[in-house]
Amino acid sequence: MREFTCIICPRGCSLKVDDNGNVTGNFCPRGKEYAINEITNPKRTITTTIRVKNRKDTVVSVKTTCAVPKGMIFQVMEVINTLSVDAPTRIGDVVYNNILDTGADVVITKNID
Repeated sequence: MREFTCIICPRGCSLKVDDNGNVTGNFCPRGKEYAINEITNPKRTITTTIRVKNRKDTVVSVKTTCAVPKGMIFQVMEVINTLSVDAPTRIGDVVYNNILDTGADVVITKNID
């Protein structure tokens, strides 16, 4: 039996998944889907920062456009840590397409003039 707190909505249901994949404690179907995904293929959206080359001591926030497999987070971060951009930046600017074939792009999440 595994236990989770659902993070899909603010309600934060306490979910339990038994060895047969039966989910209890969810108040909506999204909670059941979340629990099954956490058991079979957990994924996370990555948020971090990268260097702005033409600004002294400046970084800009970035994120992946969709969740990547949890087991690949460190590999994805190794690639992201090599990235940098020049200002100006705009929210939604793509810095890296389809990082490590995960289907996720790395995009800017802050405007810098």
